[in-house]
This record gives sequence, C-alpha cells and structure tokens, in this order.
Amino acid sequence: MAPIRDDTVTDLKDLVAKLEIRVRQLEDRLGRDGAKPRTPSQSMRMILMGPPGAGKGTQAPKIKDKYCVCHLATGDMLRAQVAKKTALGREAKKIMDQGGLVSDDIMVNMIKSELATNQECANGFILDGFPRTVAQAERLDQMLKEQQQPLKHAVELQIDDSLLVARVTGRLIHPASGRTYHKIFNPPKEHMKDDVTGEHLIQRTDDNAETLKKRLGTYHAQTAPVVSYYQKKGIWSGVDASQEPGAVWKSLLGVFGEEKPAHTGMGSSILSKIGLKS
Repeated sequence: MAPIRDDTVTDLKDLVAKLEIRVRQLEDRLGRDGAKPRTPSQSMRMILMGPPGAGKGTQAPKIKDKYCVCHLATGDMLRAQVAKKTALGREAKKIMDQGGLVSDDIMVNMIKSELATNQECANGFILDGFPRTVAQAERLDQMLKEQQQPLKHAVELQIDDSLLVARVTGRLIHPASGRTYHKIFNPPKEHMKDDVTGEHLIQRTDDNAETLKKRLGTYHAQTAPVVSYYQKKGIWSGVDASQEPGAVWKSLLGVFGEEKPAHTGMGSSILSKIGLKS
C-alpha cells in the first residue's frame, strides 16, 4: 500500500472539519425545530437574580435562545394574565385595583399555568423577578416539586452598587421584547432603534440615580435571605456582572457546564478510525 502523503492528510482534516460544522448545524436545527422536549433531568430550570442594571435583560434572552426555554419575567407575566382576563388575571387585577399586593399563591399559580400551557416552557424556564422572599422560594419549590420540575440553578448577577448608576441612567429598552441597550456600553446599531425590529427604544422614567438607590436598598434587603436559602440548597452561583456582556455570558456558560476544552469529539474519532491523528 502506498504511503499517505501530507497533502492527503490535510485534505482529510479539512473534510472532517467541514463535516463537524455540518453536524453541529443539523443538531442545532433539530433541537430548535423538531426535537422532542427534553426530559426533566435535561431541562434548563433556573432563577436569574440581580439588582437593577446588573444585566438580566441582556443575558436572559441569550439563555432563552440557546436553550430554547421560556423567559418568565413575573411583572410581564402578571400584566399578560390581566390583559388576557384569565381567572388568575381577574383575581390579581381586583387586588391591584384596591392597592393591594398580589399574593404568593396567585404568583406561583401563574407560573404553574405558564409551565403547563406555554409551549416555550417545554424545555425549561428562566424565572426573573420571583421569588423575592424566602416564603415565596419555599412555595415555589413546593409547586415545582409537585410538577417534577425542580430548580437546577439560582444564578445571581453580582455588581457593586456604585457601578450601577452609570449603567442604569444610560439604559435603553425595547418595550415589546425587553431587549436592553446602553448609550455608552452597548449602544444600538442605529440611534434609539432596536437592532432586530428597528422599532423605537425608550428610557424608563425610573432609571435615575435617586430612584435607583431606593430600589437597590430594597433589593439587597429582600435578596440576601433568598440567596442564603439557595446557597443552602446547593444550587446558587454568583457571576461577576461588572464584566463586559460577552465575559458575563462565558461565566454563565461555565455555571451551566458549557465551557469545555477545545472540541475533540467527532474529528478525533473519525481520524483515529482511519489511522490518522488529528
């Protein structure tokens, strides 16, 4: 048998690299378009915590897209239930119209309803804005246990309060999707226009330094016990949110076990089978 030339080896490696890329594309397409829902043990089920301006609005959509899960921002969910005039929505509206706070049971039941009826939740969920107290965390855990969908992660985006003022006062939001931008740190491609839809961006009236300090005080008072609760359960992780968004994303992937050494899967396997080293 004639010896294998260097250029033949190079051609084979190029072919393997192209095959790897094609396989990953097909796997990604299958996962998004036609794959069966993941089993409970495979699902992404998490809480995303962090003070105003920490980057939840930037990172949650990326988690949602990568893992094909639903993003349940409880404020938006509550408004949607009221707008749809569901039984829970009508009950919540009655309480809010009287100036009261919606009960933990109503909020947990709204989450339960979304998990049962929202097709985007088939592979898991990101909870944003709930729970805010240990009592809410306990009630949520009870419901998720009954549904055989226990939480896998409670991730806190951590950042010093002093850094948040510059972030929040320059924040821009696309109301329809919740996508966030920043005038300095993450500007849209076109001034005051959403990159995806081209629709106008807004700046929230409560995104100012004085309001932020009050919100931070409330956040820290409420969140510290909840963080301790999830730390004891062994599912809490802290991520440095003072990094640029790309670095925060890599840190999140590390929490989810996605950051791995350089790929040595299919290519190495194919080359080894034909007697070549990659």
